[in-house]
Amino acid sequence: MMKMTCHCGQVEVRIFRQPDHINECNCTLCSKTGARWSYFHPSDVGIDGATTGYCRQDKDDPGAEIHFCPSCGSTTHFSLTASAISRFGNSLMGVNMWLADEADLAGMELRYPDGRAWSGEGEFGHVRQARTLGPNETFG
Repeated sequence: MMKMTCHCGQVEVRIFRQPDHINECNCTLCSKTGARWSYFHPSDVGIDGATTGYCRQDKDDPGAEIHFCPSCGSTTHFSLTASAISRFGNSLMGVNMWLADEADLAGMELRYPDGRAWSGEGEFGHVRQARTLGPNETFG
């Protein structure tokens, strides 16, 4: 299990399995919320503490609600919106891996999907080649 917290510690996120990979998406939502996402089934994630949610306003039917700490503003996770759950089931949650200790991320693959160019259907392209995080390198 990996435990992570927002900057002020009022929100704790626990994941009960290692992430498959980490995405650093370049879309406006991901880059402006300061998130690097790993994806989990909601049963693999525990959240303690109150969060505030935000759904993007530039989409008629946003699929995700971004959650952040109302005290320090750290982006913690995303959950699917009600309309997305009705289409796909409650099958996906994203956790902001910037909250993790760097040592816990060694050996994980960091991917760079091109969310700005993504049409919303099909696979993502990538802006650069993925890399594996090493034990002594910084996450940035």
